[in-house]
Amino acid sequence: MTTPDFPETASGAEGPGREIPPASLARLPIYLRALNAMLADSVERVSSEELAEAAGVKSAMLRKDLSYLGSFGTRGVGYDVQFVSHKISALLGLTQEWRVAIVGAGNLGRALARYSGFTTRGFEVVALFDADQGIVGTQVGWLTVSHVDDLETELKRTGTNMAVLSVPAVVAQELCDRLVAAGVTSILSFAPVVLQVPAHVQVRKVDMGTELQILAYHAQRAQEAEPGSRARSAQ
Repeated sequence: MTTPDFPETASGAEGPGREIPPASLARLPIYLRALNAMLADSVERVSSEELAEAAGVKSAMLRKDLSYLGSFGTRGVGYDVQFVSHKISALLGLTQEWRVAIVGAGNLGRALARYSGFTTRGFEVVALFDADQGIVGTQVGWLTVSHVDDLETELKRTGTNMAVLSVPAVVAQELCDRLVAAGVTSILSFAPVVLQVPAHVQVRKVDMGTELQILAYHAQRAQEAEPGSRARSAQ
């Protein structure tokens, strides 16, 4: 890949001590998805306005978010799509090899194991676990469900460095502790409970019930803002 001929500036250059605000960090995967779609369509350059529209954000917000990666856009020329895609991928750690174990092979765990989007984004699901003897030994895609008793052995064998917990709250902390003890320091949890982990372990919690409640709040606010809504609610 040829690096574009616009230099990075010291004020915008990324570095180990430069923290990206959580809101900006959360939008980077969205920009990456839009950029990769453009690459698939052989688009070489894109303006901030075009990229912002593809990502569903304001162009000023996009420019501020990308400034945390460095200064590499040129007014009137725009961004080099491949270069910015690579920069975001590198910052998100997607140029490394991520080997994922899914703990919990119920409906959600099995659906996650079959999700082809992981592979295209740099994540390889290498192991799937459950405690149900009726599920252990069955095939999910190319994976065979292993018993959770073999967790540590299989994590070591597969070189797992990231895990997904899709288990009931009552067993989530115990399994999380086992993952951490086995050396896994990046965990995505769908369990409806707050997990306690050491400071060096990163846990991201996905609570679909909470997200639906927030969505319901915004939907209700939108309904209340409609003309005549108060009159209807008073009837």
